[in-house]
Amino acid sequence: MADRVQIGLWQMDLRARKCVEVLRKNGFDAHFLPDQESVRARVLAECEPAASVGFGGSMSVAGLGIFEALSGGGKKLHDHGRVPPEERAATRLAQLTCDLFLTGTNAVTLDGCLVNLDMNGNRTNAMTFGPKKTVVVAGGQKIVADLPEAIRRIKTVSAPRNAKRLKLSTPCAATGFCEDCNSPQRICRVYSIIERRPANSDITVLVCGEPLGL
Repeated sequence: MADRVQIGLWQMDLRARKCVEVLRKNGFDAHFLPDQESVRARVLAECEPAASVGFGGSMSVAGLGIFEALSGGGKKLHDHGRVPPEERAATRLAQLTCDLFLTGTNAVTLDGCLVNLDMNGNRTNAMTFGPKKTVVVAGGQKIVADLPEAIRRIKTVSAPRNAKRLKLSTPCAATGFCEDCNSPQRICRVYSIIERRPANSDITVLVCGEPLGL
């Protein structure tokens, strides 16, 4: 008899495949990949023709070791999380015009929407309007039924975990729960919903049959 982990991965696999079908109907270049290694190989293949690569602060992409694999290879790498504070604004601007932008997403709905917590106000523009190409990596645990569930996931999972990761002084970073706070460091202020691939954009979504990122 399959154990609970195997059953959970079976369900995640099915949901990921279904999600890819709907994303394609919504105009995205979407692909199902069964595990983290296959996602990593696909992302590195996407990076090959790019002279400049931007990183959107995604823990999913970071966990794949893409930046480390590309370092020293002659490409211009723009990662605002790896530069001093005084260089972050310029790095984010560079992400808007890079050849390839790599990012994650906080939730993907089963009707094919990408839903994100936009912590710095730049992520959505970098995904949809600036770079020549964008690759979005989505772990299977981020697939949700609909937009209300996506917002709940952002508030109850993504925001508290990112606040803790970034060492912010928000209530959720202390309690692990959304407190709907008025903290100056509150990160859940702006949300983006991409229902269809924007015109004149090149967006590939890689949906993994395993968990990735937060």
